[in-house]
Amino acid sequence: MKEATGELNMTVVTIVAIAAVALLFYVFLWPTIQKSIVNQTCKTYGSNYGAVYVKDANSGTGAKVAEWKCCPGKVTNGKVGKPDKNSADCKDANLEK
Repeated sequence: MKEATGELNMTVVTIVAIAAVALLFYVFLWPTIQKSIVNQTCKTYGSNYGAVYVKDANSGTGAKVAEWKCCPGKVTNGKVGKPDKNSADCKDANLEK
């Protein structure tokens, strides 16, 4: 019986460790990866375009989905500044439309 209890404890520890790693990935790494992908998409509009977070959208599945815009940044002395969310030149980050 003690051996079975030990195996159960090790299983619980393993499940908790896997959940902790998944949580760290979802909270810290996934937003960075997502923004990097959107930034690369925005570069198809021009080298001075960057991703700007707009809002969370409801996909109908209950999943949290972020909406992004591709907006140009001001070029000053050859350097591209932060993209302006209120620019009239902003485009949808979804290239399928």
